[in-house]
Amino acid sequence: MKRLAILLLLCSYAAVSQDLSFYLKREYTSPQGEKLSYRILFPEGYDQTKKYPLILVLHGAGERGSDNEKQLVHGSKLFLDSAVRKKFPAIVIFPQCPQESYWSSVEIDRSKSPLVLSFDYSRPITTPLRLAMHLLDELAKTEGIDKRCIYITGLSMGGMGTFEAVYRYPSTFAAALPICGGGDTVRYKKVKTPFWIFHGDADGVVKVDHSKAIVEKLKSEKVKVRYTEYPGVDHNSWDKAFAEPDFLKWMFGKRREKQGLTYIR
Repeated sequence: MKRLAILLLLCSYAAVSQDLSFYLKREYTSPQGEKLSYRILFPEGYDQTKKYPLILVLHGAGERGSDNEKQLVHGSKLFLDSAVRKKFPAIVIFPQCPQESYWSSVEIDRSKSPLVLSFDYSRPITTPLRLAMHLLDELAKTEGIDKRCIYITGLSMGGMGTFEAVYRYPSTFAAALPICGGGDTVRYKKVKTPFWIFHGDADGVVKVDHSKAIVEKLKSEKVKVRYTEYPGVDHNSWDKAFAEPDFLKWMFGKRREKQGLTYIR
């Protein structure tokens, strides 16, 4: 009986520690009236007078919508882990891209598998990505954020958005960790942000070649890049990436020398 009580207590604790309602529902409204739904997780014992790292997480295409919930399907539980919250206190943001839009400026041919992707950063930035970045600016003014420690990660469509965000806002991020994404290798220049890139070599949705190509481009630009390719893994390489023992340690080990934020190009 005593053992059962202990098990029930442990289960109850686990449920509370992984309660997604800790990610508060918010909505950002731009000066022009544009809206972006997002969820925000504050550190335990959050003190607004202190400075904390901030992590921006961009979800995949399957989590688009307007419910302000689906974007938490992948990755959110990592940051809710009690040990993680104690060791790496941070503010975590999960914005939600509307169903009809995209994080990245990419043209997609869905008639083929893997998808045929055409990246072109000369196109205008998408509205959701622009609003997500303006949200960061707003939070930097209103919350306790260390501007030297702003990080970005994302999966699939969000991995593409991660590459593009770093390109368009090169003075913002201390580190970037895109998962099974891709980007415009022709225009990728003047980037100093260190990368850890992940992809499954059996990805049947976004070809692993997209990550390989941008890894080579970053190396040619003398950018610090770490690449992890998972043998036999399909499109869900985020499961492996978020489970990497050094995922957070590597991320939080990076810091910008200056407290610059963003500029758009």
